[in-house]
Amino acid sequence: MKFYIFKLPRKTFGIISFFILTLAWTLLKIPSSDIQTLGKYEPIYEGRNDKKIIAFTCNIAWGNEYIPPLLEVFSDNDIKATFFIEGRWAENYPDLLRLIHNKGHEIGNHGYSHAHHKQLSYEENLNEIKKAESIIQEITGKKTTLFAPPYGEFSDLTEKAANAMNYHMIMWTIDTIDWKKPGVDYIINKVLDNAGNGKIVLMHPTEETVRAMPTIIENLHQQGFKITTVGELLSEE
Repeated sequence: MKFYIFKLPRKTFGIISFFILTLAWTLLKIPSSDIQTLGKYEPIYEGRNDKKIIAFTCNIAWGNEYIPPLLEVFSDNDIKATFFIEGRWAENYPDLLRLIHNKGHEIGNHGYSHAHHKQLSYEENLNEIKKAESIIQEITGKKTTLFAPPYGEFSDLTEKAANAMNYHMIMWTIDTIDWKKPGVDYIINKVLDNAGNGKIVLMHPTEETVRAMPTIIENLHQQGFKITTVGELLSEE
């Protein structure tokens, strides 16, 4: 048996050694929990399409005067939705958060300060989620596990931070753009024209949303849809 010895040029050997050392240093800088969860969850835009279920989500950072009437519409129709709560808002209006929670709705995390998460570092993303989580848990007694980034903006670092904390990052399929005040008919048609199995509807607490909800709910029920929370939508999978 013959053995062959290959000699690498000194320059090539140096480049390879540098690459190996750089890779090792990078891995050491990432906490082991992050390595384990990196890429664990992908952003969720909708659920499975084999069941007639549709989830309502409502992002809360303003619109206080329309939250009680929106909750009343949901109660009248025996509907539970997912409310994504800004931490800073929760600090200022804990009683409203308790009201939402006591009505049996699912509470999600909307970050602390409504930041543009796409522009944040890994640590800043992590801190926004952690700070909101802490405040919400202190008020409701429950830890959040769903995260909806403000403006729908996120980067790889946002995903990494959410993964590290075992959060599902929730987006949407149907955007009512109700914050633009497009009109009640627009909101109704936007939801009903795009309704489908496993869809996620995004809304906010606005006067037009409150007025549009009864018609939307009635029509979805007539079509055989079950309106539910994101958590239940995902559990169906």
